[in-house]
Amino acid sequence: MSLLLILSGPSGAGKDALLNRMKELGVPFHYVVTSTTRPPRTGEKDGVEYTFVSESGFQEMLQRGDLVESAKVYGYWYGVPKHEVKQALDEGKDVVLKIDVQGAATIRNLLPGAVLVFLTLPSLEEYEKRLRQRKTESDTDLKVRLGKVTEELRSMLIFDYVVVNRQDELDGAVDQIKAIVAAEKCRVNPRVVQFK
Repeated sequence: MSLLLILSGPSGAGKDALLNRMKELGVPFHYVVTSTTRPPRTGEKDGVEYTFVSESGFQEMLQRGDLVESAKVYGYWYGVPKHEVKQALDEGKDVVLKIDVQGAATIRNLLPGAVLVFLTLPSLEEYEKRLRQRKTESDTDLKVRLGKVTEELRSMLIFDYVVVNRQDELDGAVDQIKAIVAAEKCRVNPRVVQFK
């Protein structure tokens, strides 16, 4: 039984750090790389953190129906390649997708068999601290993102699980993801993901 695990949460919650740590520890998932029109941040590599595409290339992917879900977030498009997800699940692999909260709501409707995990921080103050440490947003953009955090925290109820990413306890968050997978594999009525 293959699982489709959706990792979501507000900007700054540590989704990338958590996924990178899971990879380092050899947590056995197929890690799908999201496509985006956003320019790469310092240190990001095409095909690793994201697949960076042009606006026109992304629109072509949309028109062909190549994406499981897509959304425009902070002025840039993000989308999950359908073929890669379906192929990995068909091969019996557990798949993890990193998706924004808006996209997770879409996945909940499109693929109700997916397991939705909400990654969050212990407090709003922690979000502000981490977003400031990234130094990727202006003060204006930071205020917009913090406003969005408050809004996205209200969406937590559509998720199956919540994982709190505490400072310097990333391995604890990884352990919680592994526990969620173990629990899901023990379900009497397992979740099934069916693409239309």
